[in-house]
Amino acid sequence: MKHVVLMFEVHQPYRLERRALRKLTDAILVRGRLGVEDLEGIYFDHELNREVFERVVKRCYLPANSVILQQIDFFKDHGKKFKVAYSMSGVLLEQSEKWAPELVESFKQLADTGLVEFLDQTYFHSLSFLVAEEEFVDQIRMHRETVKALFGMYPTSVENTEFIYNNYVGRIFDRLGYKVVLTEGVERVLMWRSPNYVYKAKGASIRVLMRNYRLSDDIGFRFASEWWSEYPLTAEKYSAWLAATPGDVILVAIDYETFGEHFPAETGILEFLRWLPGEVLKWENLRFSTPTEVAESVPPRDEIDVPEGETISWADLERDLSAWLGNFMQDYAFERLKDLWLQIKALQDGRLLRLWRLLSISDHFYYMSTKGGGPGDVHSYFSPYKSPFQAYMYYLDVLSDLEARVRFAFVENPEARYRYLWMRRVKTGEEFVFFLSEGRPTDIVAWNVFSFIEAVERAPEESIRFHQERNDFAKWLESSVGEKVLAERLSTIKPEGAHDLRAAILGVLYARRRELFGF
Repeated sequence: MKHVVLMFEVHQPYRLERRALRKLTDAILVRGRLGVEDLEGIYFDHELNREVFERVVKRCYLPANSVILQQIDFFKDHGKKFKVAYSMSGVLLEQSEKWAPELVESFKQLADTGLVEFLDQTYFHSLSFLVAEEEFVDQIRMHRETVKALFGMYPTSVENTEFIYNNYVGRIFDRLGYKVVLTEGVERVLMWRSPNYVYKAKGASIRVLMRNYRLSDDIGFRFASEWWSEYPLTAEKYSAWLAATPGDVILVAIDYETFGEHFPAETGILEFLRWLPGEVLKWENLRFSTPTEVAESVPPRDEIDVPEGETISWADLERDLSAWLGNFMQDYAFERLKDLWLQIKALQDGRLLRLWRLLSISDHFYYMSTKGGGPGDVHSYFSPYKSPFQAYMYYLDVLSDLEARVRFAFVENPEARYRYLWMRRVKTGEEFVFFLSEGRPTDIVAWNVFSFIEAVERAPEESIRFHQERNDFAKWLESSVGEKVLAERLSTIKPEGAHDLRAAILGVLYARRRELFGF
């Protein structure tokens, strides 16, 4: 029996306001100094966002949900099971609750059938895994709690934004307890192997399902293409292809907007969706399954190895990160966003953090792509801007304003500045290497104050005494980290007068940590 996993990606971003600078100026002239709570409505074009969202709800989401629910109920009454899976971004669910609560109810009806699985992903459909593991995990957990609150279930399957995957991502998902991660079936990773089998992540036990992009794109990209040799695509023809495809599992994953938005109803796309379950279930060797069911019932055939330098995704012909980080504009904007995260975390202001996270939505960088050919046409289709350069300009307008507000917040909150100094990584070459004595280095290295504390906790007593006698700890904290307060306190600890030198140093470090972070 071959498993067919039908998975739909459901996401709508928050698009930036083109007139953000003018609106900021006008608001300041009218109201004076703006509060953080005023900025989201200025930075983002919620009039456009609502207009697009309501259009897609009417043309795609509600009609497609209705078709799927009808087919689930029909086959359930006839003793068969039609199953699907959804991965909905947190910002999509936010917009649903604000602007189309009937859509949330529609998805709840699907959840109540017991035949629909909801995947986890980053709440903000972001590139947060490239920023910090802490932020990546926080966004995954935010999404998990949202799905639980809305649909009464904790997801057991997961994807990173746009099927982005490498070994690092797989290990994090494994540690978080997921059973299966979905990603792209890229030939340079699979090599001689087929995407139509279950794999195991390298260095982890989590299962990996890989999208059959040819069969997926037959629907998602080629359905209404009259130049295509297989046009018109019918449910009967497509199900025959599935039945004839070798393997244990076929993952067909596509944007949900395919049904009614990318391809209007007039193309027959919704009728294709309506007839597909029946045509698939006619075949004795095919059954519909959810990702978790496959992970639990089908043994892995091999291990998938995707080093961090070879990260894959389902975007563009390259199927890598170049859709979002492929030119100077994208790289520069992302590096500035990345640098800002640590500063905002140090301020411990949830309102600023939300603005940062809204700017981390991957679509902002997707719109800045300057690729040509077919991929360029796809980027242009999705972008609300006239050019990638315009997208870049609007993004930097907003990001620059947020950066300035963060800098001002540091002036008003000196403790936040010290929290930032504790968390940031020192410059390359200025890491603190622990020595036992002159010319006898250890493998213990500190790159910020938190890692320094961990290093002191496990470094040999001989090393701690060697450095404290030379006042090395205080010198490094002041010159490389910038933590003058902590440096002064450590300088007062004299090795010859300390019964337990490690405990004395850690006592100072822990006390300062409580002052700044509360733990």
